[in-house]
Amino acid sequence: MLSIPPEIASLVCIGFDGTEPTPFLEEALHAGVSTVILFSRNVGTPEATNTACNLIRELAGRPILIAIDQEGGDSRRLVDGFTPVPSMRRLADGGDDAVHEAAAVTARELRSVGIGFDFAPVVDVDTNPANPVIGDRSFSADSEIVSRLGAVWIESMQKLGVAACAKHFPGHGDTSEDSHHELPRLSHGLERLEQVELPPFRAAIEAGVAAIMSAHVLFEAVDPGVPATLSSKVLQGILREQLGFEGVIVSDDLEMKAIADRMDIGQAAVDAVEAGVDLVLCCHEEDRQRRVLERLARSLDPRRAEAAAERVAALHARYAR
Repeated sequence: MLSIPPEIASLVCIGFDGTEPTPFLEEALHAGVSTVILFSRNVGTPEATNTACNLIRELAGRPILIAIDQEGGDSRRLVDGFTPVPSMRRLADGGDDAVHEAAAVTARELRSVGIGFDFAPVVDVDTNPANPVIGDRSFSADSEIVSRLGAVWIESMQKLGVAACAKHFPGHGDTSEDSHHELPRLSHGLERLEQVELPPFRAAIEAGVAAIMSAHVLFEAVDPGVPATLSSKVLQGILREQLGFEGVIVSDDLEMKAIADRMDIGQAAVDAVEAGVDLVLCCHEEDRQRRVLERLARSLDPRRAEAAAERVAALHARYAR
C-alpha cells in the first residue's frame, strides 16, 4: 500500500484503465491523490461518464477534481452523446461568438457529468506547417488572434464553473517533432518568444486562467539541455516572475517519450516540481504512477511541496466537486 503524505499525493494527477476505477486508483485516492484524468478508454455516453465520475468520488469519500482533454475537432475524449465542437481553427473562423459558445457548451456538458477541469484551450501559435501535433488544435498562426480567442474560451468556460488550462507553455507551435514521441528542440530566444509565443499566455493570465500546462520542448537559448517542464528558468523565471502567473502549473504527461525515454520518471517528477510544476500528470501505467508518488515522497523539498500543494488546494476549493 502507498504510504505517503497526502499533500505529496495531491501533486499527482493519474489516469486508469477501463470504465470502472481500478484497485490501484482506489489505493492512490486513499493515499491523497485528488485529481484524476479521464481518457476515451474511461468514458462513453453522458450517463456512463457520469457513473464513472461518481464511482471515483465514492471511492475517495471527498471532493475530487476530475480532468479531461476536451478541446474540439478530433481532440475530444467525449464524443457519444456530446455536442460535436469543431476544431479551434474552425471556431476561429466564426470569431469571438463562436468560441464563446463552444466553450460554454463544453463547460455545461462537462459539469453535467461531473468533470471540473478541462485541459484546454491550446494557445500555441501554429507557425510551422510541418508541426505534427498542433495544427488545427491552434486557433491561428497569428499570435494576436490566438491571444484574443484563447482568452474568450477561458472566460466563457470558467464562468460556468470549469477550470481551463492554457497549453503548452512556452509554446509548442513551431516544432516539427511531436513530444509524445521525441524531444523537440527550438532555438527561440526571449525576443522571439515575446513577439510570438508568449502573448497568448499573457492574455490567458489576464483572463484569469486557472492553470497553465508546460511543454516537453527544449528551448536551447533559454535553458540549454533542459526541457521546459523541468526548467526553473522557464517556469519560475518566465512564467512566474516575468508573466506574473499565480495559478497552478501542470506538467504535460511525464509518460510521453520526450521525458520518459530520457530519464527515470520518478526523478523527472521531482525535477518538474522543483522547477515550478504544481501538478504532475502521469496518465497511464500503474507502476510508473507508483514510482512517481513514492519518489516525490522520498526526495521532494518540503518547502516546494508545501507551496505546490497550496496552489492545488486552491484550485480544488474552486472547482472540485
